[in-house]
Amino acid sequence: METLLDEIRQEWKEHILPFWLGLKDETHGGFYGEVDVDLHTHNQADKGGIATARLLWSFSAAARVTGENTYAEAARHAFTFLRNHLLDPLHGGMYWMVDYTGQPVDTCKHVYAQAFAIYAIAEYARATDDPNALPLAMELFHLLEQKGYDRTRQAYGEQYDRLWNTQPNELLSENGVTAHITMNTHIHVLEAYTQLLRVWPNEEVRNALTNVLDILYHRVYDASARRLGVFFDREWRSLLDLTSYGHDIEASWLIEDAMNVLGYYPSEYVDMVMDIANAVAERAVQPDGSLINEREGERVDTSRIWWVQAEGMVGFYNAFQRTKDERFLQIVKNLWSYTRQYIIDPRPGGEWFWSVQADGKPDAREIAGPWKCPYHNSRFCIEMLERMENQ
Repeated sequence: METLLDEIRQEWKEHILPFWLGLKDETHGGFYGEVDVDLHTHNQADKGGIATARLLWSFSAAARVTGENTYAEAARHAFTFLRNHLLDPLHGGMYWMVDYTGQPVDTCKHVYAQAFAIYAIAEYARATDDPNALPLAMELFHLLEQKGYDRTRQAYGEQYDRLWNTQPNELLSENGVTAHITMNTHIHVLEAYTQLLRVWPNEEVRNALTNVLDILYHRVYDASARRLGVFFDREWRSLLDLTSYGHDIEASWLIEDAMNVLGYYPSEYVDMVMDIANAVAERAVQPDGSLINEREGERVDTSRIWWVQAEGMVGFYNAFQRTKDERFLQIVKNLWSYTRQYIIDPRPGGEWFWSVQADGKPDAREIAGPWKCPYHNSRFCIEMLERMENQ
């Protein structure tokens, strides 16, 4: 176990974090918006709200865990750009995209993106003494509850225009459907409110977090299939026979984390955590140690995606901590071996590949971009280090 711990720490501090620190834009603020598959940095690429929030979270968490000022400065740099350029001063909330100078190019407001802003700013407040952080996280929380939550349907909305008018959910719909409600948005609202409650033990946040947890169990979770539904219409009817293995295993540990912060452990929710983890272990773990992406009906996507491997390691280690079942620990070790061999980019100046195919060949996707950030793999490293060092 000590070897595993050392390897993960080394990957985080000597590979992942230096790559992203190297993308700091000293001229226009924030971090460069794209590094292509050939490792060319595109200095004038647009900068995404989600990417900026995830960078803010990653460096804030690194500062909190290590105490190193380099990461605190990077976090302040990300926070300044997010606050000054990505937040709408007139109508509130975070834009989807700005250009490389910080001028808005897509002013839509997506609940998923607002959740990541809350999540990141709450971690920044936790890690630093910046007096502007927590009030801003609180402001975004109240805005999201006011504009983004439909109390009649017990659902968080998806996509809105700048004035918070509902729009078709083009940004978080896939597989040929346009979803009015998604699992993905709800698990990340859960994640955001869990983090916010850590730094702001407020009854309103506690109630909102408990409500999201209840929604996930009663509306999103399919107990008979031991999975989370993915896409729903406005009446919570499932749109596809789709299993997202990465989101399922990620959600299993995020749900556990929410329960830990709440101090609230309904037996059926604990069963949900373990049923999901067991189902993913049975259905998605491959003989080579990797996790495949998803199944839609009889169609199986066997891509090995970077974030799915990262979240799989945390989710299965969480299952090991809960059960002490060595099977889960072995899955983690095998996933790490696979990740080191195939997912981590061995090229000088590289990071992690977006995905590889069953034969181990990397896909030609960007190394950094609006969705490709240090959040999943940095968080994997931090979660594993904190869990393994504290047990």
